[in-house]
Amino acid sequence: MSAVQPARRLTEAEYLEIERAAQFKSEFFDGEMFAMAGGKPRHSQIAVNFAGGLRNQLKGGNCVVYNADLRIKVEATGLMTYPDLSVICGPLKLMEGTDDTVVNPTLLVEVLSNSTEGYDRGKKFENYRQIPSLRAYILASQYEPRLEQFTRQPDGQWLLSEA
Repeated sequence: MSAVQPARRLTEAEYLEIERAAQFKSEFFDGEMFAMAGGKPRHSQIAVNFAGGLRNQLKGGNCVVYNADLRIKVEATGLMTYPDLSVICGPLKLMEGTDDTVVNPTLLVEVLSNSTEGYDRGKKFENYRQIPSLRAYILASQYEPRLEQFTRQPDGQWLLSEA
C-alpha cells in the first residue's frame, strides 16, 4: 500500500504568475489557491452602489475606493484576496516586488453570500484584523437591509455597529 503524497504548496511568486495569467480570480493562503466564485447580479449591484456612495463621501479627500479587481495581501498571514471593495487612504503601499498587490487598506467591504458568509465573518476577518492600516471592516447583507461595521478602537479592540 502506498502513502498518499501531500499536494505541493505554491510559493507566492508561483501563485502570482498563475493568477496574472488566469481568466478567473483565486485567493491564496498557506501555499494553496482557492477559486473565487463570480458574484450574482444582486451581489454586484450592492457592491457598485456601495462603491458609488463611498466615492461621493470621500470626494476631495486623500482616500480612494477600489473594486474587487484590487488584490490585497495580509502581510502577517500571507493571505492574498480580492475584497468586494477596498478603500486606501494616502499613498498605495504595494507588496514588495509587485505593482498590483496592495498591503495598506483602510477599509474593506464584503457583500455576504450564503456560500461565503461564514468565511467572511470568521477566518477572513481573522486575517484582515492583522493588517495594521485597517480601521474598518463592513459586511453587507444581500438578503436583508443590513450592514455590520467593525471599527478598530485605539486599544486594538473591534467595535461592532449595525444598521
